[in-house]
Amino acid sequence: MELSIKPFIQNKKRIHLVGIGGVSMNSLGELLLSMGVPVSGSDRAHSAVTERLERLGAVIHYGHAAENVDGAALLIRTAAVHDDNPEIVRAHELGIPVMERAQAWGCLMADYKDVICLSGTHGKTTTTSMMTLIAMQAALDPTVMVGSNLPAIGGTLRIGSHGCFVAESCEYCNSFLSFAPTIAVVLNVEADHLDFFKDLDDIIHSFHAFCLLTPKDGLVVVNADDPHAMQAVQGVDRKIMTFGEAETANVRPAHVTVERGYYAFDVMVDGRYYTHVRLSVPGRHNMMNALACCAASWFLHVPGEQVAAGLDQFKGSSRRFELTGKTPAGATVVDDYAHHPSEMRATLHTARQMGFRRIFCAFQPHTYTRTKALFDEFVKALALCDQAVLAPIYAAREQNTIGISSDDLARAIPGAVSLGSFEEIADYLRREAGEGDLILTMGAGDIYKVGKMLV
Repeated sequence: MELSIKPFIQNKKRIHLVGIGGVSMNSLGELLLSMGVPVSGSDRAHSAVTERLERLGAVIHYGHAAENVDGAALLIRTAAVHDDNPEIVRAHELGIPVMERAQAWGCLMADYKDVICLSGTHGKTTTTSMMTLIAMQAALDPTVMVGSNLPAIGGTLRIGSHGCFVAESCEYCNSFLSFAPTIAVVLNVEADHLDFFKDLDDIIHSFHAFCLLTPKDGLVVVNADDPHAMQAVQGVDRKIMTFGEAETANVRPAHVTVERGYYAFDVMVDGRYYTHVRLSVPGRHNMMNALACCAASWFLHVPGEQVAAGLDQFKGSSRRFELTGKTPAGATVVDDYAHHPSEMRATLHTARQMGFRRIFCAFQPHTYTRTKALFDEFVKALALCDQAVLAPIYAAREQNTIGISSDDLARAIPGAVSLGSFEEIADYLRREAGEGDLILTMGAGDIYKVGKMLV
């Protein structure tokens, strides 16, 4: 029998979270505290989220030590926590059950009537945020778990009723296969996380399994314009709604207008008018994200005007084409989380539509394996800006056993420079960028710090 978190919640037993400061973990901790469950946890350092959890009643240890778990009834970990972590070792010694974070979330989701799980290689956070605002506008009172700060909910978690759950659903380490969607959304499927997945076929297989988690009366929403996403739903015997610009798509845009990168369009469902959408975030990719939300909303019988109002209210989430400010020389500084070539191309195309004189892209590659596996694609994507300024590779969970560096990328990209520190990058951009230019800090690591140095 699979381990469940529910008996520990019902009996108000202490639950210990290793890495409690992480995005999804701190949200889980807050949700458990709201249920009256005693929560402890550990993390490497103080942060705004750990201090918030302490104010809410969590006991947090800074640094990982075996004694931190003494007295806990259940331990929850993430894939980033290795088996040799002293708290994991101690839990096994004491016979304390150990559960993966995704399993815990999946158990909790099962109590909700409508569970909208938004997945894909790119666009998960933005689309989850869009769906959240639609659900709030429609008075569905959603519980929400999203991977980046969403101003409308004051963070990454919203605690609502048990009618509706909106969840960002990540494929890394097959986390989303522990979830319990009634509506599974597949935005796109591409090669990524190749430190875990064997190849693209392996990734497609995981998305296929994710779609099969939906009940027989549930829904699978999939991007008709993405051949790998469509491959993932082959043989899925559930109701399927497709979205995109393809003529075969169930949910399509019509009468599309673009003004300085911002899209407005009618939404058609099976040839019938559903609503008119005017987006408050730029880029064609956001039109596609909005169409995915429209498909899920239509299935939930949300009136078109509420869908339009929710999408209009979405002004962006943290690190998604987020305005940092202006330099003293007059250059606009924007930060974006894009770290896969497809995301980078979408972001740079959007920037082109916005009428800037020149685009400087300060890019921090994320992980050695991704840089090597997608090297040629990174080169092509960064060729879309006027000048690429490369920071050292952000290692994340990896060691550089491959022998690759940002210098390799710079040599392959015309006009690119590779610099050794954020200070050097900031100094370079201060000299080079001026009035009418865009400085785009880009990557999933801490490259955003460069933008803060510049404004």
